[in-house]
Amino acid sequence: MKSLPAPARRTRPLRRSDIPAAGPARRASGTGAVLSAILDHGPVARSTVARVTGLSPASVTGHVGHLVSRGLVRESEETTGPRGLGRPHIPVEIDTGRFLVAGAHIAVAHSTVSLMDLRGRVVAEDRRPHRSTEPRSILADLAARLPRLTAAHADGRTVLALGVATGHRVDSAAGVVVEHPHLGWRSVPVREILTDATGLPVHVDSHSRALARAEQMFGEVSTRASTVLLFIGAVVDAAFATSGELHRGPRSGAGSVAHLPLGPGGSGDAEPCSCGRTGCLQSEVSERAMIRRAAEQGLYVESFGELLDHAMADEPRAVALFRRRARLVGRAAALLLDMFDPECLVVVEPGAGRLPQCLADLRAEVAERSGVCDDPERAVVPSSFTGSVLATAGGAVALGALYTDPLGPWPALPAVS
Repeated sequence: MKSLPAPARRTRPLRRSDIPAAGPARRASGTGAVLSAILDHGPVARSTVARVTGLSPASVTGHVGHLVSRGLVRESEETTGPRGLGRPHIPVEIDTGRFLVAGAHIAVAHSTVSLMDLRGRVVAEDRRPHRSTEPRSILADLAARLPRLTAAHADGRTVLALGVATGHRVDSAAGVVVEHPHLGWRSVPVREILTDATGLPVHVDSHSRALARAEQMFGEVSTRASTVLLFIGAVVDAAFATSGELHRGPRSGAGSVAHLPLGPGGSGDAEPCSCGRTGCLQSEVSERAMIRRAAEQGLYVESFGELLDHAMADEPRAVALFRRRARLVGRAAALLLDMFDPECLVVVEPGAGRLPQCLADLRAEVAERSGVCDDPERAVVPSSFTGSVLATAGGAVALGALYTDPLGPWPALPAVS
């Protein structure tokens, strides 16, 4: 593996002028549209694929032929019309028996390596705490864990690519983590390092954009047109999509909502945010803030997961903390709904996903504060991947690239016939 200089410690807030411009976005090819339609509807007839994609039957037949030859799609048993009438047709469906993708999510305190099949189902995952926050240490550890996970769980399937997701600013075109203040990372060439270490094609993106793409591919149907995804964890950020396309911004800075001011009603005793102010979304609702508030109430926990376990067990102080968090997240959600007017806002936050009263509180706050959202029950939804968010994020980066360009340079796939 190539040596990597020690990460530069942040001495001032990163400014837009510091961030290199991202490359142009790529739209899904015709073959990608066909593959996505088969994912949605399979097993499905080619004629149905033509109807839902708007492509000609001849074009669909050609695209399906390429996908079959690459091992991404397989033909199912013949079917006919009612009582055996009509011309038989051979449906096609995603082939999950030959290939997998690998995923890696880099959190503040730990990293998760996962395997995912081509329908977005997590096959296996391995989460471990960081031994160091230096980029070379974390990335080398990820690369070393992947072969062991593959040997134990791939069942003979070939790994096509590795997707990497993390918080804060990520330039997906360059494969670089631009800045991750919690880890002390800046301008880390993740794609280059992990490609050298694993020999796999590597795709890198922010975890919020990865999870928004996962919702579009495998989760909440209402996210297909336009969506905002709000990620609340150790890192707080967001993703925005319109007309099915994720917005990254010219310097991959879209989604930086950590310092969104919550306005009157936030706590006056909050510790200052990293920006020096108080009342920022991140300083009020992050995992660190939750653990600190629990200690102030005499509920001492070693991790956020332990605090969540207390809430799941109906410990009153823990439940109250999560309900307070839900109301503050609802305040931020109302602002984002009014700013972007999306079809759907997805909240990635374990309280909203696992505690019904938290989701109800969050939606009630949206109903009270939003001037645009008139149906929070429909428009505000929890993550489709509660319980497997981190394992899903990395794999979704790789699968998103595959579904966008299935005929692209995927070394493990057969050549297009």
